[in-house]
Amino acid sequence: MFTEKFFEVLNHEGVVSIVTCANNTAHVANTWNSYLIVVEENKILIPAAAMIKTEENINANPKVKLTLGSKEVMGYKYMGTGFLLEGTARFLKDGDNFKMMKEKCPFLTRTLEVTVTSCKQTL
Repeated sequence: MFTEKFFEVLNHEGVVSIVTCANNTAHVANTWNSYLIVVEENKILIPAAAMIKTEENINANPKVKLTLGSKEVMGYKYMGTGFLLEGTARFLKDGDNFKMMKEKCPFLTRTLEVTVTSCKQTL
């Protein structure tokens, strides 16, 4: 599912945008590339300390889109590349993945688990 180029982007710091939508209103939350932890073939874990509106939207509509990128990684033609991820999400409040994330990021109150169905390079 995830390409070598995707993992190269994750190894460079950059902003991640998490887009949710409920009641015909989109909401965007941000985090950092370095906080994304890939588990399994198509799952990403993200520490969540706030993300209150994100959680409300996911409870109503679990579909999400994420964008991330880095100007430090070669794109199709020039330096800088990014990715658009699509999938579904849920918040974890217990379990093995929650505990593992809590050890890495003690500030979190929940873990956002994204099951990715599409990963496209955009630049």
